[in-house]
Amino acid sequence: MTTKEKSWEDAVVINRLFRTALIGFGLLFAVLATQAHAQSPSKTITLVVPYAAGGGTDTVARLIGERMSQTLGQSVIIENVVGGGSTLANDRVARSAPDGSTILINHVALLAAPSLFTNLRYDTTTAFEAVGLVNNAPMVLIGRKSIPGAGPKDYVAWIKAQGDKANFAHGGIGTNSHLCAVMMGNVLGFKPTVVAYRGSAPAIGDLLAGQIDLLWDQVTNALPQIQAGTLHGIAITSPKRLEQLKDVPTTAELGMPEVSYTMWHGLYVAKGTPKETVGALNAALRKALADPVLLEKLTQLGTLPFPESELTPEAHARLFAADLPRVAKLVESSGIKASEAK
Repeated sequence: MTTKEKSWEDAVVINRLFRTALIGFGLLFAVLATQAHAQSPSKTITLVVPYAAGGGTDTVARLIGERMSQTLGQSVIIENVVGGGSTLANDRVARSAPDGSTILINHVALLAAPSLFTNLRYDTTTAFEAVGLVNNAPMVLIGRKSIPGAGPKDYVAWIKAQGDKANFAHGGIGTNSHLCAVMMGNVLGFKPTVVAYRGSAPAIGDLLAGQIDLLWDQVTNALPQIQAGTLHGIAITSPKRLEQLKDVPTTAELGMPEVSYTMWHGLYVAKGTPKETVGALNAALRKALADPVLLEKLTQLGTLPFPESELTPEAHARLFAADLPRVAKLVESSGIKASEAK
């Protein structure tokens, strides 16, 4: 073989080896890219709200979602999944991928569902990972303007005299508004007549029209009507009066200290979500709640943040576990029998 032929053969071998190496590197790169994509978080987070747009929970969700998005560097979109006493939304998140891309915001309805519904497709005690507590809000009792009396004490006396003739609007069996009505009836010695609505907005509309008597609602929703003087502010479940509602006495001031109920929102993800992911979401939530602008907005809505020590996922899980049996007893005292969620 001549020197020229030898050089040509060596070049062919080297070329073949080079191409093989390139193919190998290409395959390796493809595998690594696929793994990286599988491990990287979704570019979009869905924050599932079990109630209609414009309500108190929806408002809080949009406020925190916007700020969490800035910290996480991911879009946070709101998805309103309404129905079944919040069970449709709960199930939506319980069955989602455990990767932190789908988050639930809910309140006592999540705790009440096991006592109210027979057809849950998830186990409330095991289906979720607690991310963190958002805000703590008292409930306020509002009434139609035509309720007779000169002030809250007179209105409560009228309610007690009416007994089961007084009708309470509520946003669904097992919701805060329903359970507060049951609690008040237990304290005053009667079983309240309750009328279900598809949210606060239509209930308040009927209160304004004088077609229903009373509604226990989040301060967030009731505040504008009380301040405008279009509805009576009767009682609030906070330990002391709110700055925004100085003329509305606490339930304790009105001789009903047992009507002690605050509504808290929490964030949840599907069980099995990695601890690191839960931690990242919790950190984003805590940073959002440290924003003075957000805090001011929450305060204007009549809600309060939790103390720093209670903002961890572990603290949230403890409160959840403690309130679950308490809510179950309250539902039991109402005489409601569990039925299928619709």
